Amino acid sequence: MAGPADAADPYRGPLFDAHLHYNVEACDFRAACPYPVAHVYATLQRAGVRAILANSRTNEGTHALAAAGDAARAAGITVVPFVRLYRNRADYTGWFADDSITTMVIDELSKGSAAGAFRGLGEFHLYEAANADAPVARRLMRLAQERDLVVLAHVDDDAIERLLAHAPQARLIWAHTGIGGVPVARVQELFERHPRLMGELSYRPGLTDGRGGLSPEWRALFMRWPGRFVVGSDTWVNARWDHYDVLMADVRRWLGDLPPPVARRIGWANAAELFGVPSPD
Repeated sequence: MAGPADAADPYRGPLFDAHLHYNVEACDFRAACPYPVAHVYATLQRAGVRAILANSRTNEGTHALAAAGDAARAAGITVVPFVRLYRNRADYTGWFADDSITTMVIDELSKGSAAGAFRGLGEFHLYEAANADAPVARRLMRLAQERDLVVLAHVDDDAIERLLAHAPQARLIWAHTGIGGVPVARVQELFERHPRLMGELSYRPGLTDGRGGLSPEWRALFMRWPGRFVVGSDTWVNARWDHYDVLMADVRRWLGDLPPPVARRIGWANAAELFGVPSPD
């Protein structure tokens, strides 16, 4: 059995965190703020993250990250802002049928952020795939397609099919590439059917082996589809911020099992090219 001495060198290039939340638990700007913006940027810089897809509950968190331009520039980090569909936790389970969500999204898009125009919608959740056919879900997918916004969706494989049926040309990042452990064969089937679908890899079951390296089936998938995956931290609870350095070190470990050009593509270039973020080096 391979031991630590046999492990591949970790990937050492820039990272694009394509699934980052700065939620109200991390900083409530009217109450406690356990993770101030300066702390967030220092944490990202230490981990070698050079760009983030920022989406937060509430959107005030993303606005705060975008507004801290001096801190972002000093840390060498580009902020790509997304409009999240949640004003509170209740919105997780009802947004798809709530017209006020559409109003909120359009208002946020019209205002933009200090980092520039919003580039996408999400992350949103659908706990039942059939809700992808609800009125607001259909409307927002079509809005994303019309305005060339990227969608970040936490859904199962059935919901992926339903969402893209409403907007076949929309660009969709599948959060966790199926958090419930969608079989690799099904992921491959969806990639073949939907050329603008990408997979984000936080919390993905089966991705790594017992040593933290890539599992053989996922390595094969990445070698077949090197341009279709991005990495993320999913800082949905404060514990993820507490262990951010470890999370990103784990990503670097399994990226090291790939050829360097493929590792950089997944760790950085796919997301950077999607959003037009220049290379930092």
